[in-house]
Order: sequence, then C-alpha cells, then structure tokens
Amino acid sequence: MNTSTLPKFAQQLILAVLMVCLLLIWLDNTVMSTTLETLADPVHGLNAGPAELQWATGSYTLAFATLMFTAGALGDRFGHRTVLVTGLVVFAASSLWAAYAGDAGQLIAARAAMGVGSALIMPATMAILMWTFTGPARSTAIAISSTSAGVGMAVGPVLAGVLLDHFWWGSVFLVNVPVAILALIGIALLVPDFRSPVVRPLDPAGMLLSVTGLAALAYGLIRAGQVAAWGRTDVWAPILVGLVLLAVFVRVELRSKRPGFDPRLLAQRAFGGGNVALGLLLFAVAAVTFYNAFYLQGARGYSPVEAGLTGLPTALGAIFGAPVGARLVHRWSLRPVAVTALFVAALTMGAYGLFGVGTPLVRIEAVLLVQGLSIGMALGPVTAALISTLPLERAGAGSAVTNTARQTGSVIGIAVGGTILSIVYRRAIEPSLDGVPGPVREQALVSAEQARHAATTSRLPTLGHAADDAFVHAMHVGAVWTMCVTLLGAVVLLLALRPVREPAPVGGEPEPAGHGGPAPDAAVSPDGTEGRPAREGDDVRTL
Repeated sequence: MNTSTLPKFAQQLILAVLMVCLLLIWLDNTVMSTTLETLADPVHGLNAGPAELQWATGSYTLAFATLMFTAGALGDRFGHRTVLVTGLVVFAASSLWAAYAGDAGQLIAARAAMGVGSALIMPATMAILMWTFTGPARSTAIAISSTSAGVGMAVGPVLAGVLLDHFWWGSVFLVNVPVAILALIGIALLVPDFRSPVVRPLDPAGMLLSVTGLAALAYGLIRAGQVAAWGRTDVWAPILVGLVLLAVFVRVELRSKRPGFDPRLLAQRAFGGGNVALGLLLFAVAAVTFYNAFYLQGARGYSPVEAGLTGLPTALGAIFGAPVGARLVHRWSLRPVAVTALFVAALTMGAYGLFGVGTPLVRIEAVLLVQGLSIGMALGPVTAALISTLPLERAGAGSAVTNTARQTGSVIGIAVGGTILSIVYRRAIEPSLDGVPGPVREQALVSAEQARHAATTSRLPTLGHAADDAFVHAMHVGAVWTMCVTLLGAVVLLLALRPVREPAPVGGEPEPAGHGGPAPDAAVSPDGTEGRPAREGDDVRTL
C-alpha cells in the first residue's frame, strides 16, 4: 500500500480510528485505578486483598509488556490491520469476562487476557500510523495520537465513578465493549492492511522467557508485601529466578540474528537511555496512581465520582503538557525541556509526603495539575523523538520495544509500590491493635480497607482512625522513594541526551552543512548526533 495515494481526509479518518483504539487502552487503565477501592470492599466488591488488587492491575500490565514485541512480529507477518482487529476482539471478549468475574482469581485471569488484547493493539496501531503518514504529518500525527492518553486519563476516572455510583463494579469493564465495536467498524471501513516487507520470526523462546521472568519477579515482590518480610525463601527465590530468566532472555535475543525484541536498540545511548528514563517515570506513576486511589476513596472518604473529578487536573495537565512540551522543544531542544519536566514531576510525587487526611483540596489539585503538566511535557516529546528515529520497516518492532520498556516499568512499579505500602502500613498499625480481638486484629493487618470495615462492624471507631493514620504514613514513605526513582530518570535522560561533538578532520575545519546543522543526507537522533540515513518523509525538526 502506497501511503501517498491516500487523500488527506482519509488519513485523518484513519488517525481518528487509531485514537479510538488507543483511547480504549488508556480508558481501561484509569478505570481500573478508580475501581480498586470498590473491589476491596467485602460487601459491594470482591473482598480482594492488597496482593489480589496488585495482581488484578499487574497481570494486565505484565501481559501487555511481554507480548508487544511478539505482536509486532505478527503484524509484520500477517498484516497490522489483521492483528489490530484480533486484539480488539480479544479485548472486548475478556472485558465481558472481567465484568462478570465471580471472584478475584477470575478477575485476575480476565485482566491478563485483556493485557493480551492490548499487546496486540498497541504496536499495530503505531505501525499503521507510521505507514499512513509521512514527513511533518507523521510527527504531527504521533503528537495528536499521544493525547489519547490524556483523554483516557480525564474521562476514565469520572466515567468509572458514575458507573460505580449507579451500577455494579463490573460495569466499568462492560463499557469497553461498545468502544471496541466502534473501533472495529472504523477499521473495516477505513484502514488498509499494511505489511512490512521484512518478515521477522515470532520468537516463542523470547516470549516464554520474558513472560515467566517478569511474572516470577512480580510474584516475589508482591509476596513480600503479603508476608511483610524480604528474607523468606518464597520471596527472594522467585525474585532471583525472575532476574535470571530475564538475563537469559536478553542473552537469547542478543544471540539471535533476527530477534523479536532487539536489546541492541536499547544499547544506543539516546534510544536506550530515553526508554530507561520513561520506564522509571512510568514506574513511579504506577505506584503513585495505586496510592492515590486508596488515599482519595479510603482515607479521604470520597465517592468514586468525587475521586474521579479530583484526578481531573492530572489528566488535563497531561493533555496540555504534551503540545506545550513540543513547542518548547522546538525552541530550546529536547534535553533541557524533558529533563526539567522530569525533575518537576519528581517534586510533585514527593509532595504526596505532605498530604494528610485533612489537607485542603485546593493544595492537592494544584500538585496534581503540575504533575500532569510535567509528565505530559516529558512523555509526549520524548516518545515522539524515540519513535521518529525508527526505520519504517521496523515500525512494529521498534514501537514495541519502547512500549515494553514503559509497561515493564509499570509492572514493577505496581509490585514494589503496593508491597512497600503493605509492609509500612502493617508495621504502623500494629501498635494500635493492642487489646483488639484476634479476628478483628487479623483483618485490620491485611489493609486499611479491611480495617475500616472491621471498625464499622465491630463498632471500634478508633480502629478506623488508626487505619487512616497508618495508611497516610505508608503513603508518605512511598512518596519519598517514588520521588527518588523519578529523579533517577531525570539523571538518566540528562546523560542519554547529551550532545556528542565529532572531532574535526585532520588538516582543516569540517565543511558546513546548511546553516551549521547536520548533513542533509542524515537524520538527527534525539541526542543531536547524526544517525541513520534520512528517508523521504523524515521530519528532522522533531528529532
């Protein structure tokens, strides 16, 4: 399919369809965070404990992270439209399963299946976008498509709140079905079946190693929160096995002539460092989102709708932050803008350490707005720069590498964040449980949600207050390490995007190219160095 034959109006319609597909993924992410408190409720939810809630969130992200590079290879082999349609069907069917899950175990399995659908959707969507657009229009399309994340962040929590206030918790998953059907109709009518001229192997060994490695690592981290200890065999052994399997995975991919997930791309300073920085950012964002859901609805006592509305500044900030960041990058370059944005994002995450049960809402909203703006200013421009450096024939594989790094950060962020929250909460509430009956004590040690329920049924109001205080203390501890992780991401990005000056040829000065820029036959990489040969349609201004 020659994209030059597509009229501009057709390209715009295709972009709209692709944004609906991406919106579906982001809607589900934000809807789930709003539903966590309800799922933990013994009466109106599934009586899910902290570990089950971590897995309900993490199983989706785990499947998403580890299957994307395989999905990219499937798109190259069978056509990206075919893979996109398959992903939407899987996502819709598993959403139905999740909506009617009878217990936490079924919900976890359904969420993993939804992650499989998302893994098929994401790389196919980005590949179709890159095949559809060329030149400056491609960079513009990437920037526009990235706003789907902000829209999903804005609409998802409020939509979930309305549904939870009027229907049962499963309705938040059922809403995915009509959106998926709308996307399928648009794909059937508008989207050509693009295929890469280079067919890559499916790499089942790499897929198996990455899935089992990340699953074992996440299991060990989550198990530590359940037992409130790091030294037990059932904690450190899975973590060790997971790290070994992931190391073997990298070695296998490096030895492969045509790997499904190419670690060599991450060895490039700008591409690899940029992905590590975004992975660390998403690591911290996942943990903060997990904390915030229980802070607003649990400790603050907000309804789902009120919690969704409270989170709107973050979403709106992310929506406006991406285009603002792009304009600032055009004026001052990527490095100072993105690094500064990450630094500010780190400070806003540390500000959670100042929140309490009685913190004025206006202060919380101000922090969330700045947080959304800074994340959007970093995430959008850096993602656009990384994707724009990819060879067109490797669009599916390269975008899968970028998204896998980000989703892996989210998986580990949920596991580590939830575990730290559980351990610190348990240690903080134990002194308040002296004299509390045994069954109530055991219930209170599980989570703040269980403690509040036990306090209500046992008529022990002081226990509810103690649970709130213990949770807030645990959130304060979490705020410190999420801030440190984001600061580390800023340092990594600062180093990754540092300019490299080529030494002048012996015997004279280098010949100028244009107005002191790179040679016209080279595309500029995010760190300002010359990269691969430019192709027709490259937009070097965005790189």
